[in-house]
Amino acid sequence: MDAGSLNSSTKFQSNKCPDQRRTIRENLDRFIPNRSAMDFDYAHYMLTGGRKGKENPAASSPSKEAYRKQMAETLNMNRTRILAFKNKPPTPVELIPQDFYSSSVQQPKTTKPRRHISQSSERTLDAPDLVDDYYLNLLDWGSSNVLAIALGSTVYLWDASDGSTSELVTVEDEEGPVTSVSWAPDGKHISIGLNNSDVQLWDSTASRLLRTLKGGHSSRVGSLAWNNHILTTGGMDGKIINNDVRIRSHIVETYRGHRQEVCGLKWSASGQQLASGGNDNLLYIWDRSAASSNSPSQSQWLHRMEDHTAAVKALAWCPFQGNLLASGGGGSDRCIKFWNTHTGACLNSVDTGSQVCALLWNKNERELLSSHGFTQNQLTLWKYPSMVKMAELTGHTSRVLFMAQSPDGCTVASAAGDETLRFWNVFGIPEVTKPAPKAHPEPFAHLNRIR
Repeated sequence: MDAGSLNSSTKFQSNKCPDQRRTIRENLDRFIPNRSAMDFDYAHYMLTGGRKGKENPAASSPSKEAYRKQMAETLNMNRTRILAFKNKPPTPVELIPQDFYSSSVQQPKTTKPRRHISQSSERTLDAPDLVDDYYLNLLDWGSSNVLAIALGSTVYLWDASDGSTSELVTVEDEEGPVTSVSWAPDGKHISIGLNNSDVQLWDSTASRLLRTLKGGHSSRVGSLAWNNHILTTGGMDGKIINNDVRIRSHIVETYRGHRQEVCGLKWSASGQQLASGGNDNLLYIWDRSAASSNSPSQSQWLHRMEDHTAAVKALAWCPFQGNLLASGGGGSDRCIKFWNTHTGACLNSVDTGSQVCALLWNKNERELLSSHGFTQNQLTLWKYPSMVKMAELTGHTSRVLFMAQSPDGCTVASAAGDETLRFWNVFGIPEVTKPAPKAHPEPFAHLNRIR
């Protein structure tokens, strides 16, 4: 019985754990997990004859002992352990000392320090009689660093270089008030839209009226945009007219699409596309080349966007991506939308929580500034494309209707219904461009070459 029980027990163990003996056989060297890290020749030497000198110190002279230590250090024989459980990476050897590097080698760029954004305006000026009308455009900053603002029927010029103020023109009561101002690209000439549908062109340096554009619109001209010698005007009649200011018959093209007042006009940097926004909640993209191929009165739009649910006045073309346009909607819309003007697709829409009155891109960073109405009447700086709020600038007590950017792109002027004009250093201090290093003159450059 006992023998049978023993045999059955042995058979049970053999059938139940067939892999146990194989596992034990495979892990016979489990106390030496890393053979590749061991030097078996050195281990054999240390186990057989490596200790003879230390066990018999009298047999070795001081010179031989010093020689042995030097050889041990050189051959990495000063090891006390024979078994190795892990690899240690060798100490990197500096093949070329740091002293031999030239000082001209470019060092890695340091992290750009975070820009401080002041929450308060740097300067505040009174702007009495500023018309509190969302659909007008009464502020512009020219390339000659002169700011133009329309107050009632008068246009004032503020020179940012010395802070001086001058009056350019006061229009007659039957013509005014002034409904729009826009500097020409040269920073010398300025266009002025009037309530009686006329548009005046002025030489600001000579304070002289050059000409008056008549007959294009039947009501006030609330938006203006320059494209080289072409002045585009948008009126309450819904028409958009391209005027060539060099010729007598100045109307060269008419864009028909808006059913109500045109309150926003912006040409792209390339001058090929025009964005227009109106009180009919519509946003149009017009293509200059397509328009020139048609008759002046039948110019067709390229894209028609109906996504906004309020008037579209705020428009801004992206300075680092030519086909990217930002648009802002009025009080019942409150959204900033981004468009691919090549395809007409809406890329993103952000609800700002209040009326969007104006938009400006930072020329040096991927940032967008928006001005708003009720309830905070603030300026908001957004990081693009994440649209994370970077700062909110408060100070105005009424909706911030108009914004203009300085020529260096760093300072922003804002005008609001509280009849104040404020200046904000929101886009940072302009970077000073370093002069290019002078090339070393070629030796004997003053001598004639020998052919």
